[in-house]
Amino acid sequence: MTGTTVSATATATANASASAAASGAARILLADDHALVRRGVRLILDGEEDLSVVAEAGDGAEALALAREVRPDLVVLDVAMPRLTGLQAARELSRLPDGPRILILTMYDNEQYFFEALRAGACGYVLKSVADRDLVAACRSAMRNEPFIYPGAENTLIRKYLDLLRQGRALPRKAITDREEQILKLVAEGHTSKEIGDLLTISAKTVERHRANLLHKLGLRDRLALTRYAIRAGLIEP
Repeated sequence: MTGTTVSATATATANASASAAASGAARILLADDHALVRRGVRLILDGEEDLSVVAEAGDGAEALALAREVRPDLVVLDVAMPRLTGLQAARELSRLPDGPRILILTMYDNEQYFFEALRAGACGYVLKSVADRDLVAACRSAMRNEPFIYPGAENTLIRKYLDLLRQGRALPRKAITDREEQILKLVAEGHTSKEIGDLLTISAKTVERHRANLLHKLGLRDRLALTRYAIRAGLIEP
């Protein structure tokens, strides 16, 4: 024995990853802040011979760290999660060299989230309400480098997307920058300026400046208004 203690979670992750690699199954990292949702989704995916969940994360930041460690073939991300949302995590994952394919699994039937998911690098968008029907097909499409949009929205969303491109118009833009979105989410979650600065490796003064810019840009008055905006934007759950 060595002096190093390996956690049960790390051991299970390593064993699952090795098993998936040996079977040739697609290695999947699943990220959702609700354990019951992860359990249900895992049952769906692990029931398929060509799919295997090798790691789970409870928030976007953990998903990003695990993706760097485990190097999965595919990451399935919820939208609304603590610390980093699924869309924020997707942006970071898409910047990784030889990064994984990305699917968004969400309760939000919303075209703005769809466009944001595409911009963030996701190749598919699946609703949780029909995950038992669509998720396996979406994972297989992702592994074939093919896009997957849930059938009910596919025609409308793709038609609008193509119309925008034909007209030479930009896709719908966010009102705030990626960094401002990170700050907004953490403020709405109740973190202090110092805590946010430590998480993002910036000074508390810089955090305060971003928060002031957010209030001005969004026409809001205080932290409570920022929190309400974050809920409407899907950055945190009510």
